[in-house]
Amino acid sequence: MSVPRDMPKEFHEMAQTWWPLAVLAVIQLGDAAMCVKPVAFIRQCLVDVRFPERLWKLLPPLKVAAATGLVAGIWVPSLALLTCAALVCYFVVAIAAHIRARDLGRNLFLNATAMLALCTATLVFVVEAA
Repeated sequence: MSVPRDMPKEFHEMAQTWWPLAVLAVIQLGDAAMCVKPVAFIRQCLVDVRFPERLWKLLPPLKVAAATGLVAGIWVPSLALLTCAALVCYFVVAIAAHIRARDLGRNLFLNATAMLALCTATLVFVVEAA
């Protein structure tokens, strides 16, 4: 994206870092929607890692909060950094839960590990843009 040279420095920074945050926010919103009444593969994943069903209702607001932090982070870089770091921690814990439950298939490698990689890449992008 080409940005006119006479624009403020903050605009140049935002223009360079907005898209990874927006992509990750859209993914988080989609995940939140699928967790409201967990779709089959998410339900099975939660069961496989023995995540308590009474806590399932916390997942959609948590994921919406993450998406909100990512979008707000487009304008507030410290919030982008904090939200990306929190998502990296979330997926490290998710991977640990899969390993602890010996759920070493698709849910671990395709879902949790791929999301950890995406969140880590976004975090690195945000750090490098700062």
